[in-house]
Formats: sequence, C-alpha cells, structure tokens
Amino acid sequence: MRVDQVSKTFRAIGPGLLLAFGGALGFSGKAIIIKLAYRYPGVDAVVLILWRMMLALPLFLLLAWHAGRGKPPLTRRDKLAIWGLGFSGYYLASLLDFMGLAYITASLERLILYLGPTIVLALSVVFQGYKVTWRHGLALAISYGGTVLVFGQELHLQGSHVLLGAALVFGSAVSYAIYMVASGAMVARLGSLRLVGLASSAASVFCIAHFLWVKPLSAALVPMPVVWLSVLNATLCTVAPVLMVMMAIERLGAPLASQAGMVGPMATILLGVWILGEPFTPWCWWEPAWCSLAYGCWPNGAETPTICVDFWLVPQQEGGACHLSCAKIVYLMCQPSRGL
Repeated sequence: MRVDQVSKTFRAIGPGLLLAFGGALGFSGKAIIIKLAYRYPGVDAVVLILWRMMLALPLFLLLAWHAGRGKPPLTRRDKLAIWGLGFSGYYLASLLDFMGLAYITASLERLILYLGPTIVLALSVVFQGYKVTWRHGLALAISYGGTVLVFGQELHLQGSHVLLGAALVFGSAVSYAIYMVASGAMVARLGSLRLVGLASSAASVFCIAHFLWVKPLSAALVPMPVVWLSVLNATLCTVAPVLMVMMAIERLGAPLASQAGMVGPMATILLGVWILGEPFTPWCWWEPAWCSLAYGCWPNGAETPTICVDFWLVPQQEGGACHLSCAKIVYLMCQPSRGL
C-alpha cells in the first residue's frame, strides 16, 4: 500500500480510533481511581458511589433530555422498566464492583468483569432458549480457565480476602448481565443513549437514597483529593467514555470500534502497576491474552443473539446486514457502569 493510501486511510479512521481508544482508557481508569480513593480514611464504597453518581447525575439528565428530544413520552411501563434497569445495571452492579475493589487488584477486577458476556450467554440459554455450540463452549473454557489461573496467582500473593473481593465483583458482573438481557426491548424503544441517561439517573437516586439510609450526612465530608478523584470518575471515567464510544461506533462501525477497545485490559494492568504499585508478574500478560483468545474462538454465526455482542461482538444478521446495538457495545469497555 502506498504512503498516500495509508495517509488517506488514517485520515478516514484515525479520529474514530482515537475516540475508541480514549473511551477504553477512560473506562479502564475507573478501577484505578477507586483504588486511589480507598487510601484515604473514612472512604468506602457507599461514599464513593454517592460522590460519583451525584456528580454525574446532571450530565446523565442532560444526556437523557438531549437523546429524548422529539421522541414519544415515556409510558408508565417504560418508567417502571427504567427504574428496574437502573437498579440492576447501574446501582447494584456499581456498588458490588466498588466493594470488591477494596479487596482485589484493579487488573483482577477487570478480568472478572470481562466474564460478563458468558453470564449473558447463560441467561440467554435459560430464559431465551438459545442453543450453545462447541465454539461457545471453547470460548467459555478459555475465559474461565484464564480467570482461574490468574485468580489463583492473586490468591497466593494477596491472601484469602481475594475470595470475598472476587465474589463481589462477580456479583457485579451478574447484576449487569441481567440488565443486558432485560434491556433489549427498551433499547429498541427508547434508543441506547436515552436509556443510558434515564437508567443512570434512576441509579443515581438509588445511590443517594442508599447513602442517606446507612450513613450520616457527615460521612459525605471526605478529603478534597477524594472529591477531585470523584470528579474524574464521574466525568472522564463514566460519562465521557460512553459518548466517546458511541461517536467511535458512528465513525468506524461497531466491530472495529470494539476491537480498538481491547486495549482496556492491558491499560488497566499497566495503570495498576504504574500508579498503584500493584505486583507485575508474567501472569499479568495472560489476562489480555485470554480475552483475545476467547474473542477469536467466539462463533460468528447468523443465529447468535444480539445480546451476546457485548464482549465478543457476535453479529446478528438482519436482511443481510450486521446489526449491533450501541448500548451492548458499550459493555465491552464500561462494565458496568457500567458504566457504567
């Protein structure tokens, strides 16, 4: 390929790739920020989620308003579904994730969260009658085999409290997988951005109510560094990555944007080693390797349900064209918030 062709290609896809990389790095930074905040006294998961969601709430409301302009008003059923999805996908999943990060490294947390799509597959089999092929089985075996190996290494290095942390983060992955399975119809009705904005706003209410229920108001008075870390978490690691990934998908298409997001696991490992001083062992390199290998083994057939695109991006053919939901692509990089 000539230099001018390379330059033309880069100009065409370069901005989209930068957005996809930026979104992946933003989502990866969430665990690093939480681990840094835990170093200050009086800080726990409930307090950190309060600050994160309280600061992000105006942005979520603005996102919901912008995405909902000119759209039909919400029905009573829509509102009930949004509250339920907000509870499972953004409140409970985030709470369990934050609690788990108090006990395990950021890199192990990211690896466990990347098992989420396998949970989505299990739920699809149980509730939607989806058929599992041998390639699904191979991808599942690779995913869980790699996780068990890395988990065993961390258990050896960090101690038995890793069991509790891993269980909490896995619970977070389960909670978000339930959200993914249940959100399909709502994404079609409301659109991905509007649903993210509304469900996240509902989750913010749950987070604030949870804090008021279990903590005195004085517990919200945290050191200023924690406040600034929460500002970064709410903006650069929550709202901004969602928008960046959506914009990347518009420019590149879902498959290429999601492949660019595979930098997420390695970014979490390197940031953990550099900023947090987490141990770096040869096992660290296996984490993204397992993710990539499982990605490659995942089947790419027309009968795969759209809900399974979250991590391995398995397309569903509709009239000969590959359709991938933006809300589900975001799962790849923002679990859970994600992402959420």
